Amino acid sequence: MDTPSRVVVIGSINVDLFARVRTHPRPGETVLGEDGSRKAGGKGANQAVAAALAGAPTAMVGCIGEDSAIATSLLEKAGVDLSGVRRVEDTPTGIALITVSDAGENSIIVIPGANAQVTVDDVRAAALTAEDVVVVQGEIPTDVVDEAARVCTDLGTRLVVNLAPVVALAPDTLRAADPLIVNEHEARAAAAMLEADDPAAADDDMTTEDAEMTLDEASALGESLRAHGVDSVVITLGAAGAVVSTSAGTTVCEGEKVEVVDTTGAGDCFVGTVAARLAEGDSLEDAARAGNAAAAKAVQRAGAQESYAWPRC
Repeated sequence: MDTPSRVVVIGSINVDLFARVRTHPRPGETVLGEDGSRKAGGKGANQAVAAALAGAPTAMVGCIGEDSAIATSLLEKAGVDLSGVRRVEDTPTGIALITVSDAGENSIIVIPGANAQVTVDDVRAAALTAEDVVVVQGEIPTDVVDEAARVCTDLGTRLVVNLAPVVALAPDTLRAADPLIVNEHEARAAAAMLEADDPAAADDDMTTEDAEMTLDEASALGESLRAHGVDSVVITLGAAGAVVSTSAGTTVCEGEKVEVVDTTGAGDCFVGTVAARLAEGDSLEDAARAGNAAAAKAVQRAGAQESYAWPRC
């Protein structure tokens, strides 16, 4: 393949408001924070930047408000095609309130803003082709994600579904994914939506939400999701890596143990990198390994898009 196919990300574009805290506040507790900076974010935009930096021609489809300069700054810098981004009058750009603890773990509240104005017409106007790799997530209206899946199915276009955050998508949308990329909690939610068995369900005293999923459990859950109609599944497990389930079997792609500064946007970095490598013709297993490596680098820096693999002068 002389040039990679286009990656088209249909999703959210946000301004991230960061606060660094020693520990995350408990209910009713006030804590002092630092930083207070505003940076480019949004799961869709993060994934588009990651795909572009991984070498794929990338286009973004979404909505911004009147206050969008920060939100689109790094998309522009990365060379993402923004012709599919529509400006909505009298509506703010989406906002994410992000607190990052000293342990590098984040807590996020997303206010959709203009992201809620993305419509099925935006998908239809994107002029998708069978050669594209399309990426969707859960920060835009679910009917838009479902429409994107229908269009991709009709065209024979490869669709990457990242069920993050967990939203109620049509079962056929999950079945159209190739791959469905989820973390352990999102994988369990997908299994519930498809009425699939969850071999990773916790027993007795420990709740499923609290239980840490093992590689064996992730492998079994990936196979269960595939048995219920999903073409391929990638379950990410942080430093443990990722489990890839395809018709050829299940592969464990080992992660990298690194010093974590900030996990914000690491999952999006993984998704965008996987999409770019798939557009280049890589196998899903090789794409997941590349995603692991990119995400491991991202967590060693603060922020989301700015922590990705930007060329150094």
